[in-house]
Amino acid sequence: QVQLVESGGGLVQAGGSLRLSCAASGTIFSINTMGWYRQAPGNERELVAAITSGGVTNFADSVKGRFTISADNAKNTVYLQMNSLKPEDTAVYYCNAQIISKGYRGQHDFWGQGTQVTVSS
Repeated sequence: QVQLVESGGGLVQAGGSLRLSCAASGTIFSINTMGWYRQAPGNERELVAAITSGGVTNFADSVKGRFTISADNAKNTVYLQMNSLKPEDTAVYYCNAQIISKGYRGQHDFWGQGTQVTVSS
């Protein structure tokens, strides 16, 4: 089974920056997409940013111009650089990857454990 391990969450003041990382390990044949979702209490989980193996990116409108996503395909790792953070960015951030691996037919969604990001005013 594939495992996604996240790191980089924490507490930061409004206007500050934080970088999240997510590394995939296990029996991986290929990774189609990696990205980040977030969920605040009472809210639905929403896509923050995603990147394909070819480098095509997608961002939520609320984070465009502030967040950057990048990937190191050789290391099966994705990064989320978060700048100009706002209190409304406070949420649990989950790494997601669409991966072709042993034991699955076609791509399968894998999820990280989640990391808390708290932005204070």
